[in-house]
Amino acid sequence: MPPRTQTTTRLPESAAPASTVTGLLAACHPLPAAAVTVFSAALAVAAGRDLPGAALTVAAVAAGQLSVGWCNDRADLRRDLATGRRDKPLVTGAVPAAVVTRAAALALLLCVPLSLACGLLAGAVHLVAVAAAWAYNLRLKSTAASWFPYALAFGLLPAFVTLALPGAPWPPPWLTAAAVLLGAGAHFANVLPDIDDDLATGVVGLPQRLGVRVSAALAGLLVLGSTAALVVGPPGPVTAYGRVLLVATAAALLLAGRRPGGRLPFLATMAVAGLDVVLLVAGLWG
Repeated sequence: MPPRTQTTTRLPESAAPASTVTGLLAACHPLPAAAVTVFSAALAVAAGRDLPGAALTVAAVAAGQLSVGWCNDRADLRRDLATGRRDKPLVTGAVPAAVVTRAAALALLLCVPLSLACGLLAGAVHLVAVAAAWAYNLRLKSTAASWFPYALAFGLLPAFVTLALPGAPWPPPWLTAAAVLLGAGAHFANVLPDIDDDLATGVVGLPQRLGVRVSAALAGLLVLGSTAALVVGPPGPVTAYGRVLLVATAAALLLAGRRPGGRLPFLATMAVAGLDVVLLVAGLWG
């Protein structure tokens, strides 16, 4: 009787250049990476940075976000294979794991000089934020402190922008608070669609411990609190746009909460962040 052969699933060792680029783009978590980068651009414009300074800020944030996204997909590869995540380029073989590893390392290396070029203190603050995101990917996402890296990284983003200004001023407390709340809310909203898969593969962060409904409610409250801080925090009366933004945020989050286990809460969070960007670019930051 011939010996039995065992079949195994192998990821391709190489891919065509065009498909590799496409796979890399998909693996970097393009939506949140783009959202954070655009948010940093809005902060830079609102803070009054000149064009070269704003471009440098955006480049540093983009490099950091690319490194974090690629690190995340590479760190999650084994769990994604176990749960059959066909939406992940590393699982489908659209891009080799070694390529993603090198891309994450290269983006991180580029992030260091780009950040420090904005000023030593500003650069150090941004690198702490990026380090927090890497710590989430590699360890903290499976702990009860899973929310903390998001809150810290988002909370330091305004400081990265303002500390690069003449005199290195720290951002106003209300802006830091808004960023912290948005980051924590984004964490809860982002995890919602994957809670079952996470639990099956041993990822037990705070949202997984609290469950879908509680996490969805927390995500909504945190994001609403972020918008409220942006609206009522600046000096002067609340503007008409601010009042409309608060109502629209509450309505969007309420609708998203009707389907807490899907992707809708996260998309609603991104939409609210976009409206907040409009608030900043419109010059309502005093």
